[in-house]
Amino acid sequence: MIKKVYTSAAPEAIGPYSQAIICGNMLFTSGQIPINPATGNIEATDIEGQTTQVMKNIAAVLAEAGTSFDKAIKTTCFLKDMGDFASFNAIYAEYFTSKPARSCVAVKTLPKDVLVEVEVIAEV
Repeated sequence: MIKKVYTSAAPEAIGPYSQAIICGNMLFTSGQIPINPATGNIEATDIEGQTTQVMKNIAAVLAEAGTSFDKAIKTTCFLKDMGDFASFNAIYAEYFTSKPARSCVAVKTLPKDVLVEVEVIAEV
């Protein structure tokens, strides 16, 4: 059974996709970018602030799906600048304490020209 996950505590999808999908006992999130769902804006301009907002958005989607950061199995992280890797990691480590498998790559451009995007696969 496939179930779409939606919460107003995370940003609306900016394209034709869902915030997340549950298939069986697995959750697959779409990439979360640092949009504040209360304002619909990207408020932080630095990697620390944007990463923190991304983690808040992920937390909201995970909670809506009935799971949490410690049930994460795999993350894929996209950075606009690999020079932000250490700062990103410091905040990421505060949330993903179970240390799921991860890929982290630098990309040329992200939606809305943000600095970071993260997607998660987790057990529900």
